[in-house]
Amino acid sequence: MQTVQARVELIQRQLQELDAFLVQAHKDLNTVAGGERVKKWKAKAIALFAAELGPDVAQRLASTAPGPSFTSDLLEELSDEIEVYRSFLLKLVEEVKRAPASDK
Repeated sequence: MQTVQARVELIQRQLQELDAFLVQAHKDLNTVAGGERVKKWKAKAIALFAAELGPDVAQRLASTAPGPSFTSDLLEELSDEIEVYRSFLLKLVEEVKRAPASDK
């Protein structure tokens, strides 16, 4: 099992990837490609978390999904979707930091 710091860094890298998707979508004005990047990221992150953080964390990410969107602004919809995953990851960082001291 990785140290707490290594797990936090792993999660922070995932946050950076999500942030980069949104920046790229704004730059390209291509929300379809942004949405595809998010889908690919999620599949990759689930596998990564299963291997590095445990199957329970991977399952929690797999079951995390954005709710319905009622806007006609596609960039806003993509931003809302990314924010759902960012919130999950930020909460996960806090959980990891509160983990028992024995594995630090």
